Amino acid sequence: MKHYFQKGTNSSKPVLLLLHGTGGNEHSLLQLAEMIDPEASVLSVRGNVLEHGMPRFFKRLSEGVFDLEDLEFRTKELSNFLDEAAKEHDFDRKNIVAVGYSNGANIAASLLFYFEKALQGAILFHPMVPRRDLNIPSLKNTPIFIGAGTNDPLIRTSETEELKTMLEEKEANVTMFWDHYGHQLTEAEVMNAVKWYRENFS
Repeated sequence: MKHYFQKGTNSSKPVLLLLHGTGGNEHSLLQLAEMIDPEASVLSVRGNVLEHGMPRFFKRLSEGVFDLEDLEFRTKELSNFLDEAAKEHDFDRKNIVAVGYSNGANIAASLLFYFEKALQGAILFHPMVPRRDLNIPSLKNTPIFIGAGTNDPLIRTSETEELKTMLEEKEANVTMFWDHYGHQLTEAEVMNAVKWYRENFS
């Protein structure tokens, strides 16, 4: 997978796995990583699927309707890529915190749904429920931050609450932050995610 890697100054910190939204690329969230943890290594990945020329991490059938077969394939593809990238760039595969926005948050959530201990933690900005037919592995003590908008035209508040419940049922430690905006990433969301990260990983 096309990606950008930057080695951090503190190898004990988690590697920040950056996963962009539809139409983004491996450079879209670099400024965000700098705000979250300037000492951490960064692995920023570009999605392998194109939708009208815009990179995504998996196909969708329509707005908000995922191609579940492709989602499964791409989730496994990303997991395998992380295994390879850990060897190539010499970092601890078990110490990855995902930072995903929209489509990137959905593939990060899918990693958690498919693979036990896929991630040390996750920041999910405007995620949806990846799928509802899986037996999700244990997420015991996995810290997860969800940022969402009460006026998000793409994601109902009930879906965000459903995702939170599904994660908590598998014993994840979920922190929820609502902002009164739409699908865009807000400064308040980012600042709350930074605070959450420092409480859990610094």
